[in-house]
Amino acid sequence: MFRWDVVWQNLFSTPFVTAAWTTLWLSVVAQVIGVLLGLLLALMRMSRSPFLSLPARFYIWLFRGSPLLVQILILYTGIPELFHNQAVTTFLSAYVVILIAFSLNEGAYMAEIMRAGIESVDAGQMEAAKALGMRSSLGMRRIVLPQAARVIVPPLGNEFNNMLKTTSLASVIGLLELTGTAQTIGSISFTTFELLIVATAYYLLLTTLWGYTQNWIEKRLDPNRNQKVEVETKSLTTRMVGFGATRSK
Repeated sequence: MFRWDVVWQNLFSTPFVTAAWTTLWLSVVAQVIGVLLGLLLALMRMSRSPFLSLPARFYIWLFRGSPLLVQILILYTGIPELFHNQAVTTFLSAYVVILIAFSLNEGAYMAEIMRAGIESVDAGQMEAAKALGMRSSLGMRRIVLPQAARVIVPPLGNEFNNMLKTTSLASVIGLLELTGTAQTIGSISFTTFELLIVATAYYLLLTTLWGYTQNWIEKRLDPNRNQKVEVETKSLTTRMVGFGATRSK
């Protein structure tokens, strides 16, 4: 029988609040590293030099083509067995493994998002920057990337939304984020189902808050946000007959 009292008792309990914080900071750190890595990989992939583009293509192919769960398990169990070194085993704690795996995996996806955003900017923008005496790196930073951001931010926001939920995979190696906490406490008290509902509530809260944040960022990047837009105020009758609209500024 489902017990709602268990849900309410644990909704704001210390273990779940701590687990929600763990989920949040893991997602933020992994996403930031993934974005930086993705930008580097995107620039390498777009390079005319095969010494830069081929390694980037291989990296993207490898991490996008293999499951994230497999990558986590390889880092957590495979690497220590391969090296048989106590220092390596000690270093690769659950937190380190998750950060490395999530960051490397996210970097591959962000590389393609970054590349698409950069290529959406007209090539003439960079040519104009060079004509003004800017170096390629300066033109990329001041001219191309700010314009590409409008294309990059929406899929980047979706990636972070997905990252918040993907942290649940950390539970397979015993890390106590939201899913791991629900499973651990639930297995002791035989209330796993109820505590998974609690974890779901936190996931929904985090993703909803991020949804509002993403919407705000996208509006800030809108070049037309400061323009006054005329809004037509029409009654139902006006919409039906097609005349008599009033305009307000």
